Amino acid sequence: MNKAIATLILASLLLTALPLNAAADETEDIPTNAQATGVHNTLVDAVIQAGLLETLQGDGPFTVFAPTDAAFEAAGVDLSTFTTDEDNQSLANILTYHVIASSVLAADVTDGMTAATVNGATLSFAVADGVVTINDNAEVTTADVAASNGVINVIDA
Repeated sequence: MNKAIATLILASLLLTALPLNAAADETEDIPTNAQATGVHNTLVDAVIQAGLLETLQGDGPFTVFAPTDAAFEAAGVDLSTFTTDEDNQSLANILTYHVIASSVLAADVTDGMTAATVNGATLSFAVADGVVTINDNAEVTTADVAASNGVINVIDA
């Protein structure tokens, strides 16, 4: 009986870590799944504004480290300030910094691992006590959200 209660409590705690509406559909692409979470509206709007929607709807595989709306707000990102072609190219560069052109699952990440992003930068990963941190800044809060063309890892920064 105590084991069943402990299991229910643990399951409840794990579910509260998921973004609202995070029911991923493995048959849908990354942008469609990101939109369905309800906490990636800014990311999806940015992808559209930067002209990357068709790319992220492509075959992939891609791994997207997806900042939440709260992460965009905390970083002070205001999409209305990206008004020129040059601004939107800068936005595309920021977004492609969050994309790896392969599928990287949580089980594949090791402490000290690095990976090249689509924009040519390098991400470094730290793993401690089961928590993955990227570039000593962003923490993966929900890993391995499957999509038809890759995987989304939700980050907090």
